[in-house]
This record gives sequence, structure tokens and C-alpha cells, in this order.
Amino acid sequence: MSTSNSNSKPTPGSKSAPRPGAKSSRTPSSRKPLLYGAAVVIAAAALGFVSYRATAPDHSKSSSSVADVTTDPDAEVYSELEKLARRDADDRLALGRVDAPVVLIEYADFKCSYCGKFARETEPALVKKYVENGTLRIEWRNFPIFGAGSEAAARAAWAAGQQGRFWEFHRAAYAEGAMEKGFGKARLKALAQQAGVADLERFARDADSPAASAAVSKDQEQGYRIGAASTPSFLVNGRPIAGAQPMETFVQVIEAAAEKARASAPRPQSTGTDDTGSGTE
Repeated sequence: MSTSNSNSKPTPGSKSAPRPGAKSSRTPSSRKPLLYGAAVVIAAAALGFVSYRATAPDHSKSSSSVADVTTDPDAEVYSELEKLARRDADDRLALGRVDAPVVLIEYADFKCSYCGKFARETEPALVKKYVENGTLRIEWRNFPIFGAGSEAAARAAWAAGQQGRFWEFHRAAYAEGAMEKGFGKARLKALAQQAGVADLERFARDADSPAASAAVSKDQEQGYRIGAASTPSFLVNGRPIAGAQPMETFVQVIEAAAEKARASAPRPQSTGTDDTGSGTE
């Protein structure tokens, strides 16, 4: 659960959710972690604490990364958070192999400048380095926390995904200067067109549909439930990271997770056949 306090100020790399009492389209009760198992609550507290440290005041330059990255592949890894990876082949808001050994889940808001920084500067490098070779899968979770514009953009992104253009919309919405133009209906339609969405009338219908609202709410509630208190927030095989951390942080975490996955993978059993595995001459 979140441990942020009213005096917290975002440090570079994260943007805090609205403080208690701030105007929001979500009810206060929707932000409380749902008690669906003690293990999940403990894991949720971990992500909440990491988010708190990312936004807490008076961080010195000499302090360690909020991710507390180590070379230990088991450090700060929570099995209940790891289970949140959907690994759904039909997930249109995901990128990479379903069976990739490492899954990075990103909770983000299209009105978050630090999310844009990650999308422009770090994510493309991670795709090239790890997604393309099958090591990493990225799963997006809409986590709109900054009002109606955030939620409209989230629904529009989902709608673009229904036509296979989510990541193109994502790139257009996070382009330098795009956020400053707002996310009104006309602007969202222009972004969809820029993203190559073929049927703009369907896009508009989908963005305003109950299905879009339900999909966004599902992701948003998951974010609140596990204690995300700022954007962007990440889970890498159950290890929480808060904020648009440097590329080096993600490299260390992904490498550690991949190493652990390789070590725990079942070894092929000998079949007693020859080297070709055919058992025939």
C-alpha cells in the first residue's frame, strides 16, 4: 500500500499521484489496496514504499537508487507481484514474446512528463537490447492519475490497440511537446491518425465505449491495489522500480531477472538417443 505523505515532492524520474483530498474522478475508496491475501498486501507495501522513496523529499545526491539495485537476482523480488504478468498472446498493449523470461510491467499516465521521458529515452533502447532478442516482454498498464485528460488518453490508447496500433499511438502521445497540446477529442483523433489507426470512426466509438472504461479501470485499480503512488512505476519479474530511472538501472534489474530465470529453467532430460535425438540410424 502507498506510504506517501502530504509533504512529499516528486524527484526527477517520477510524478506523484494526487494527494488525499485532491480533485479526481476516482473515489477515495478505489485507491485502497484490496485485501485479497496477506502475501499480496505485503508485496503491495513493498511497491508503495519504493514509490514513496522515489517521491520523498530531501534525497541527497549520494543516496542509492530508489530501486536499490544489486547483483543479487533475488533482492526485493516478490512472487505475488511477479504473478501480475498476464502473458496473454492477445494482449494488444504488450510487446515481446509471451514466453520471454523477463516481464516488465509499466504503470503510466500519458500526462506524466517522466513517463514521456522513459518512453522517448529508455524504452526504445530496452526494446532493441532485450525485446528483439526474446529476453524481455513489456506489458503496459493504463494508470491515469491526473484527471479527465489522463483518462481520455488512456481510453484512446486502448482504442488504438483494438486496431493493432497501441504502440504507435503511445509513441505519438509521448513525442516531445505532444502532452502540452492536451488530450481533447480532436487532439486524440489527430494522434490516432498519426499512429496509423485505419478506422477513425471505430476508434472514436471504441474510445467512448464501456469496454474501454472497463479496461482502463481494471489496470488503474490494479495499480492502486499494489500500492503504486507515482508514475511511472514498474515491476520487473516481481521487483518494484519507481520513476524513470537511468538505463543502467533497468539493465541491472533485467539482467538479474534473466539470470535467475535461466538458472531456474528445467534442464532437458536425456532421452538415451544419439546426438540427433532421432534414435535411428
